[in-house]
Amino acid sequence: MLSLPDLQSELQALHQSTQNPYNVNFFCHAPPAPDDARQQAWHRTLAPYYRELGLDPETIPTGPGRVPFSAEAAHVLEAFRPAVVSFHFGLPSPELVARVKSWGSLVLSSATTVAEALWLQAHGADAIIAQGLEAGGHRGMFLTDELSTQVGTFALLPQIVQAVQLPVIAAGGISSAAGIAAAKALGAAGVQVGTAYLCSHEATTSALHRSALQSPAAQHTALTTLFSGRPARGIVNRLMRELGPLNAAAPAFPLATAAIAPLRAAGEAAGSSDFTPLWSGQNASGCRDLPAADITREFLQAWVSA
Repeated sequence: MLSLPDLQSELQALHQSTQNPYNVNFFCHAPPAPDDARQQAWHRTLAPYYRELGLDPETIPTGPGRVPFSAEAAHVLEAFRPAVVSFHFGLPSPELVARVKSWGSLVLSSATTVAEALWLQAHGADAIIAQGLEAGGHRGMFLTDELSTQVGTFALLPQIVQAVQLPVIAAGGISSAAGIAAAKALGAAGVQVGTAYLCSHEATTSALHRSALQSPAAQHTALTTLFSGRPARGIVNRLMRELGPLNAAAPAFPLATAAIAPLRAAGEAAGSSDFTPLWSGQNASGCRDLPAADITREFLQAWVSA
């Protein structure tokens, strides 16, 4: 979601802060064809909420919200040559994958099925993230839109480990030493933890989001297309309850995002998360108000001891 100048600025700050390896992540979706009828239906669906918050429905914005990895982004990235470049929704073009790998960067991407893992292996990934259904945020689905293909982490992980010759990183619902040990026992070469860091001191998670993560509400998450157009897991809030988390009116990813943004801003200004994407995995029990370094050391010890 960063502009190219912002990407340059963030990378420069990161480069000046550490000489240790770091991972830069990009979405690599194919931009959808414009669909005016669907966009208008989306605007009609959201118009009552605009009026409720004192916003003019005639000003509902449109736009992509996000842009995929591009040759221009690669040009910015090349000067920094991060140790790891990861992608969500498959991989970019073969030319861009080859360009990233030519710097010596390792290429990672998420697989939500065995078929996706085999595709990633065949198209240049150096390691595969097995993203289970429990994971928070966007599903990395790219070979299918069928949600019935999505399975839990500890069902998916051993199947992918058996199917590919690459290192497999487990992701989704892992937020404790026991979960880390279980992933390692099932053949994971590493684990990826997200939700457990969302209340850490360094996280930029908003106060509203933190409050939701540390409340009973976090026990109820769902996959929703309302905030972006692609299935993503978050804590169920008012918008998801009233429209249904997978409402067909939401336009294709990432075109749903722009129209939600003013609702989110107005709601948050009034102290409400009714229109905020409260991204969370199914297991938020590990969210703690600690320095990220402390959380990481604890998890590392669990990995070493497993």
